[in-house]
Amino acid sequence: MSQLSERPEKSVVGLPMPHESAAQHVTGAALYTDDLVHRTKDVLHAHPVQVMKAHGRITALRTAPALEVPGVVRVLTGADVPGVNDAGMKHDEPLFPDEVSFHGHAVAWVLAETPEAARIGAEAVEVELDELPSVITLPEAIAADSFHGARPVMVTGDVDAGFADAAHVFTGEFLFSDQEHFYLETHAALAQIDEAGQVFVQSSTQHPSETQEIVAHVLGLHSHEVTVQCLRMGGGFGGKEMQPHGFAAVAALGARLTGRPVRLRLNRTQDLTMSGKRHGFHAEWRIGFDADGRIRALDATLTADGGWSLDLSEPVLARALCHIDNTYWIPNARIAGRIARTNKTSNTAFRGFGGPQGMLVIEDIMGRCAPLLGLDPAELRERNFYGPGQSTPYGMSVGQPERIAAVWQQVRENGELAVRRREIDAFNAAHPHTKRALALTGVKFGISFNLTAFNQGGALVLIYKDGSVLINHGGTEMGQGLHTKMLQVAATTLGIPLHKVRLAPTRTDKVPNTSATAASSGADLNGAAVKNACEQLRERLSQVAATHLGANASDVRIVEGVARALGSEAELGWDELVRTAYFQRVQLSAAGFYRTEGLHWDAKSFRGSPFKYFAIGAAAAEVEVDGFTGAYRLRRVDIVHDVGDSLSPMIDIGQVEGGFVQGAGWLTLEDLRWDTGEGPHRGRLLTQAASTYKLPSFSEMPEEFNVTLLENATEEGAVYGSKAVGEPPLMLAFSVREALRQAAAAFGPAGVSVELASPATPEAVYWAIRSARERAVQDAPRAVEALSGA
Repeated sequence: MSQLSERPEKSVVGLPMPHESAAQHVTGAALYTDDLVHRTKDVLHAHPVQVMKAHGRITALRTAPALEVPGVVRVLTGADVPGVNDAGMKHDEPLFPDEVSFHGHAVAWVLAETPEAARIGAEAVEVELDELPSVITLPEAIAADSFHGARPVMVTGDVDAGFADAAHVFTGEFLFSDQEHFYLETHAALAQIDEAGQVFVQSSTQHPSETQEIVAHVLGLHSHEVTVQCLRMGGGFGGKEMQPHGFAAVAALGARLTGRPVRLRLNRTQDLTMSGKRHGFHAEWRIGFDADGRIRALDATLTADGGWSLDLSEPVLARALCHIDNTYWIPNARIAGRIARTNKTSNTAFRGFGGPQGMLVIEDIMGRCAPLLGLDPAELRERNFYGPGQSTPYGMSVGQPERIAAVWQQVRENGELAVRRREIDAFNAAHPHTKRALALTGVKFGISFNLTAFNQGGALVLIYKDGSVLINHGGTEMGQGLHTKMLQVAATTLGIPLHKVRLAPTRTDKVPNTSATAASSGADLNGAAVKNACEQLRERLSQVAATHLGANASDVRIVEGVARALGSEAELGWDELVRTAYFQRVQLSAAGFYRTEGLHWDAKSFRGSPFKYFAIGAAAAEVEVDGFTGAYRLRRVDIVHDVGDSLSPMIDIGQVEGGFVQGAGWLTLEDLRWDTGEGPHRGRLLTQAASTYKLPSFSEMPEEFNVTLLENATEEGAVYGSKAVGEPPLMLAFSVREALRQAAAAFGPAGVSVELASPATPEAVYWAIRSARERAVQDAPRAVEALSGA
């Protein structure tokens, strides 16, 4: 077992612990960025000047009327920017644009004494626009050849030969929806300037270092003149990885120009209309199977809806291509990718980061093709699982392929699938207007950033003279429990009780040059960095203890806050050990660092080993569908998920449950709608609130929900043998969509293949049912003819 994955005796990691801020969350005591406004004096409030057209060139911007509004202090425009007027890493997102690129684009910001004065002032700003043609939907973008960014192509094997060898070849296309993050806390920033001109920004951001970088270049400063802190976020889901930077920069610019603190917080409508979503995709595909139902070749083109700027669309597309295989070996493949430029908000990271979109394509293909091959969908999937020695289409060997079958089989057994399928068959035979179905799907998700440089983490650990410990690390807390795990890692590595350790908010002046808390790598990177820092401290303290105990340092063990030497009954308490070290002038602080080894990636050839390992899971979902309305309910879900040796089982199970429900929302409920007509509101987001955008609630939760973590699953080379858990469970929800497809097909003749829209809303399920019934009607005359001929 590697040093990184080995656990000492009486570890704090692995114990089920509640979230470190759970009590504050449920009592309302937890502070978020905007709560700090009430603790800050003389705050100005920022409000956007939004232009409600999808596309156009600004010909006039008159701010004088706003300055006449009582309470308005200043209107920020592009002319006020001392540095670079851009909020993106691709330099294609002007902070104050001279061209409106989506409906609701902010072109200026009003600062006022009160939020109401800022709102009235923003309404008073006059904007004249020369309207330009707009592209709203993916099909429109494809027809108009409206694309931007890289166009990667992933090739493996001989695709033409694979199709020539195939006994069955099918083609199809698939258009599926984007998804709104709908975090509880909207985008927020609070910026202040100190007496030395230092900029301090409180930001609800998943990537403080990049927020710092963007704020600095907008203000024309160096990074050491800007400090960004993230106290905690009320949800992020990827939506706060890139997009908080511009809002923080606006607040910082306002503070710099006025000398007063500036608060920027979007209301829900602004957040929905101004911030990016999960990328919607269009897929066009051709697949070949041999006579036994094994994939021989796949040729596909994936088009991502990038919106008006690139943001993170290129790496999102890359990850989609890297995950189109999911759990299946595809020996011959040619997968092309492209990014559509549309006049909508710039789509961005969202839990899974393109992986769910790529995997949804292959799962949709398997679900549609199984009946055409005369196979049970679960059987078709199982026949195509990765085996030993097989590699992905981008050339990476799949480690631990046996876990794909292991979790699959455990779900079968835990969920008593064979018995329940017989019960479902009996139920369907007795109920012509209501059908049930049970689907089983798997997940294989790569863990690490595709860009190798991002796979590094840092930490700063401080031990005070009284024996208390303070941790700083580069990860941010958005409710996922990262801080809880870091506390457990530190306590385990130092060998002390958990109550001795406290964690400080994430700040760029404590741990510099951090990567985003994203790609499910937060615990891997920051946990290993915290462990590294604590190991340095433990080694120093072991030397001190060895001298006191009359032993070799290598024989000293610190367990539950007591240092002992092997074979000796003498002991030294932690607090006394720390005091002794202080008086011996031993350094009691350490900076930890970690870089993920073994990664390499060539973006041009689209080949390499971009991931440290794969997270594996499987889920079975049972649904019941009403044949008259398409309405359905989720009766039962059984999940087995591989998190390695869990750092914190209660946290991990919560992540599996939450990820699954969010995935089910994307695939079955959350239906973003845009005005695609040619009228004056073209490009407007129509689903601007929870009243029109349906989110998962208690009523959509499965009546029975069973989650099991795979046992004896140590991951070598990861912190204390654990695996990432943030994103992979979202894709377990494919089982719900496939169960709905099978239930709809049950209204038709045996072996019918039905297409199912995504999201599979009751309306979409109804149309799938109708399609299945139409096949039954079409097949009826043929059956009569066959009987007559007999």
